[in-house]
Amino acid sequence: MLKLALALSVVSFSVSAQQFTPKVIYGQDDRLDVYQVNDQALLELTRSTAAMIASEDIPLASARRGWFRSRSKTGIVISGPSLESRGICASERFSQQPSAANCSGFLVSEKLLVTAGHCVRDESDCKNYKWVFDYKVSSAESSSVSLDKKNIYGCKKIVETVLDPITKNDYAVIELDRSVPDRNPLVLRKEGTVGVGDPLIVIGHPSGLPTKIAAGANVRSLQGSFFVGNLDTYGGNSGSAVFNAQTLEVEGVLVRGETDYVAGPDGCRVSYIIDNDQGRGEDVTYITNIKSLKSLR
Repeated sequence: MLKLALALSVVSFSVSAQQFTPKVIYGQDDRLDVYQVNDQALLELTRSTAAMIASEDIPLASARRGWFRSRSKTGIVISGPSLESRGICASERFSQQPSAANCSGFLVSEKLLVTAGHCVRDESDCKNYKWVFDYKVSSAESSSVSLDKKNIYGCKKIVETVLDPITKNDYAVIELDRSVPDRNPLVLRKEGTVGVGDPLIVIGHPSGLPTKIAAGANVRSLQGSFFVGNLDTYGGNSGSAVFNAQTLEVEGVLVRGETDYVAGPDGCRVSYIIDNDQGRGEDVTYITNIKSLKSLR
């Protein structure tokens, strides 16, 4: 699925097409920006969510491929490329927001972060991407994101990465280049499994956008190494933490799903919207599958 499914459905980027698996909107689009949420418990979860952004797109440099970076008093400003500039219709939600993230991840200890296995496959991915906390917008009018440099982390090493075509296990654990002192690691399910019908919340970076929180989903089925839900997720959500909406424990890692975008008017593309019980659903690797996290549970 992912390193930005937009590259598969809209334009070509440097990452190969086979790395992309898109997503979909089931029923109502439940995605919210961080500033639209008042629940303090959910806001705390967003603080432990990180965006995977190419290192070359973070340092100050001249504009490249529609990226615009500049200094501000708060650090680095990213103001492009927008979804519209990538071929998504202007009428789409969040079409003017920057879409810098390739994948999502979440903090599970002071220095460990979990994402999808197809997001961090090898040392090249570890070296060439940064992990950015607080990649979010502050208002409906925001078309850029200010990044505080202290919230930008590198990957020191890969602890474990699994992308198994047989079992469908898809996850990675990386060690960050330094401790994250001001954010709480997420609480993980320790044993057992989520149940069919249980309510879900996902937090991550759909289509590479600033942090989005999407509730209103449920578990559809349990499938071996993963479960399936009707989560409103897109390319860029790979590696997102999927929470039990009742306990706020992490149930798993978002890894695969339905088609993101379909043809719209005037040659642009629009979100693929289906009913809650339609489509293939979104696949989530159980958090309890991750061997290197057993000491944390």
